[in-house]
Amino acid sequence: MELAYYSDYAVRLVNTEEPARNKDSLTSVEAVRDLFGEVSQMARRATDADVTRFRSVRARLRAVFTAADSGDQTQAVDLLNSLLLEFPVSPQISGHDFLDDEGRPRWHMHLTDHPSNATAGYAAIAAMGLAFHLTEFGADRLGLCQAAPCRNAYLDTSTNRSRRYCSDRCATRANVAAYRARKRLETERSASTGRTADTSQESTTPTDR
Repeated sequence: MELAYYSDYAVRLVNTEEPARNKDSLTSVEAVRDLFGEVSQMARRATDADVTRFRSVRARLRAVFTAADSGDQTQAVDLLNSLLLEFPVSPQISGHDFLDDEGRPRWHMHLTDHPSNATAGYAAIAAMGLAFHLTEFGADRLGLCQAAPCRNAYLDTSTNRSRRYCSDRCATRANVAAYRARKRLETERSASTGRTADTSQESTTPTDR
C-alpha cells in the first residue's frame, strides 16, 4: 500500500461534515466503519463512543486544512505535529501477498498502528498519511474547496498547483456562477452607459422659448 494512499483517510474524515450546509454524515457506528474502506480489524472494533471521538479528530484535521489553505504553513504543521504525537504509528516494510513478474515480493512501506480504540487507529494513519503528503508536496497542496458553500477538503496533485475545487462538479458550478456574475455585470454596465447617454443627450437638447 502506497503511503500517499493514507492521506485519503484525512480527506474522507474531514468531508463527512459540511459546516456551511449544516450537514454531518458521521452519526453512527456504521458511518465510522465505512470510513475505513476495506475490511479491517480496526473497523470491526468501532463502538458508539468512537462517533464522538471521530468528530473531535475531524475538527482537528479540518483545522490543518484551514491553516494550509489560508497560507499559514507553520500553523498547519504545528497542528499536524500535535496529532502525530498523540496518535503514533510504526512504519514497517511489507510485501503482503503481492509478487512481481519474477515472483519476488513487491516491497513497500506500511503503517502499523497499535490503537487503544478505532479512533486512535484511524487518526494515526490519517495524520501520518497527511504528514507524508505535506512533506513530499508542500503544505500549499492541502486545500479547501473554493466553490462556496462547499469547503470540502482536497489534496492538490496537479502538476502546476492549480487545483481550487474538491471535484469536477464544484469546479463546473463555480465556473457557471462566475460566468453568470460577469454577464450580470456587463448588463448592468450596459444599462448604466445607456442611461448616461440619454441624460447627456437631454442636457444638450435646445429648450423651446
